[in-house]
Amino acid sequence: MAEPPAFLSAQDVGSFAYLTIKDRTPQILTKAIDTLHRHRSEFFEKHGEEGMEAEKKAISLLSKLRNELQTDKPILPLVDDCADADLWNKYLEDQQSLLSEGAGKARWFYSPWLFVECYMYRRIHEAIIQSPPIHDFDVFKESKERNFFESQESVIALCTHLQESLRPVEDPDDDQLKKEFFKLLQISLWGNKCDLSLSGGESSSQKINVISVLEDLKPFILVNDMEHLWSLLSKWKNTREKASTVRVDIVLDNSGFELVTDLVLADFLLTSNLATEIHFHGKTIPWFVSDTTIHDFNWIIEQMKQSNHKWMSKCGADWENYIKTGRWIYKDHLFWTLPHPFCAMPEVAPDLYAELQKVCLVLFKGDLNYRKLTGDRKWEFTTPFHQALRGFHPAPLCSIRTLKAEIQVGLRPGQAEELTASEPNWLTTGKFGIFQFDGPL
Repeated sequence: MAEPPAFLSAQDVGSFAYLTIKDRTPQILTKAIDTLHRHRSEFFEKHGEEGMEAEKKAISLLSKLRNELQTDKPILPLVDDCADADLWNKYLEDQQSLLSEGAGKARWFYSPWLFVECYMYRRIHEAIIQSPPIHDFDVFKESKERNFFESQESVIALCTHLQESLRPVEDPDDDQLKKEFFKLLQISLWGNKCDLSLSGGESSSQKINVISVLEDLKPFILVNDMEHLWSLLSKWKNTREKASTVRVDIVLDNSGFELVTDLVLADFLLTSNLATEIHFHGKTIPWFVSDTTIHDFNWIIEQMKQSNHKWMSKCGADWENYIKTGRWIYKDHLFWTLPHPFCAMPEVAPDLYAELQKVCLVLFKGDLNYRKLTGDRKWEFTTPFHQALRGFHPAPLCSIRTLKAEIQVGLRPGQAEELTASEPNWLTTGKFGIFQFDGPL
């Protein structure tokens, strides 16, 4: 296999990676510190003086982390005893050994962007778990919940569409099914705009009814492999035995509105018989501000169920039932919060890779998953997606992502140049999206 291109890195002054490490990550750390401050009295009520001391300790550790980052200090090994600490420290050692002679230690602005950005979130987790009894506090929980509440009208529109437009149709024909499948895929794509790590934790809720603007947004889909997804799933639907399983896995990204769009898509896949079982993959710890954990997953379904809007509560009740009957399964795995690209999964997490090999289709949501799929490297825009995956092919897979990092492969010759001429920041604003498929057709 040919040597891949260099990693994206904050050493490229003016790049999106540079601006993220220089501006956005200190802003996220400051918000985390402010959140701990604001919960001070709650920690005192729950835990007394011990809670106050824990809050001080966590803030001190996060302030130290912010200082290390802003002054480009060497990256330190993790000191907690979590199950993944050894894997992280081994990865850091490998980074050190890759540095050219005399370059010193791995540092924030001179190491791969993917590594240092993931490392920052892991260090936030370390600061919290080293501060019992507040060791299970999620500094991002409030912003995730606010995103959901501020997107209520869009959530209601989506649930209403699912219940009123799709449910009543008895035995829809293939054309109808395909049309609805494409519609819900696009809603799931544009739901990915609601990314709190991109906004530094500021509100990024969904205020418009995304269903009504899908036609207007179509020109912004740069790679559109929806037809491949339809042909794959409709083939399974029309040829499978009654008792056989068609499993679709969704590797989740953001909680809040985006998670609702993913759950609506998953609901449709089941009720239309395009799938018989959906597995969701989330994060084991709070991650990239708004990424979904088991708490977020369960919390959203509970909020839906308790809603006083009939279609929202109906969705919540249905979704809870899918979980109870095993048709929806939520899983997490520490690999999703490691800094490794996905091509390392067979070696680092062979159990997870083997699990994905059982699947008919894997949908990878969001930008971070795309960066890990492609190794976060400086690929040419026309590099085939299959090549950029570097051997990661557990099952047919599709990236569903709005672009928020300076990486994109599989474009037509000249396409990137045209985009740059008309929209210089097309790679990072979240305005453009892709459905990029890899697998046998």
